[in-house]
Amino acid sequence: MRLKFLDAILGKSELPKAKLDRLFAISTATVTMEANLGFKAGGKAGICIKPLESSRYESARSEVEDLLRYSNKETGTDYQLQKDKYNYLWVVLKDGDFEDLVTNVHLVSQTLIDHGFGEQLLCAIYLFLETGSKKGSIYWIYNFKAGAYYPFAPLESKKRDNALEFRLRSLMEEELPIEKNVEKWYPLWGTPL
Repeated sequence: MRLKFLDAILGKSELPKAKLDRLFAISTATVTMEANLGFKAGGKAGICIKPLESSRYESARSEVEDLLRYSNKETGTDYQLQKDKYNYLWVVLKDGDFEDLVTNVHLVSQTLIDHGFGEQLLCAIYLFLETGSKKGSIYWIYNFKAGAYYPFAPLESKKRDNALEFRLRSLMEEELPIEKNVEKWYPLWGTPL
């Protein structure tokens, strides 16, 4: 109890393990997405992190990069770290094997949590591409704080396909922990995926 109190004062926090384990729900949902909805995994995923200026954070970031280099040798998952226009750090992952993407997202997330930076994790995002004659794309976004997914179907001119997003929710809520409050379905315009 005393350690948790000190962690709270020092700004360290830990996401509940059950919520982090929810990341893996997307693995089995890909089968339904392709078979029933006509969307296949697009080979890209990312994690958005709110960066900090501290030596502890730089140490954690260095460990994440070491793990990603090792993972690249083992699984072939390419990675890139880049900042967006809002100065958030993105870990962008590319791999044709969706399971490897999910595993790497979990690996990065768990490493940051283990170093006390769970609060810096904002979201994980997975790209899905429409199959057949249409060539649209959607994203499934995992909000670390809520421990839930939500769909994001961007259109041109920073508009969203709300009808598709609600359809995706209704068809996938049996397989994914879906954010119930649609007010928290934040759009992620200009993601590096």
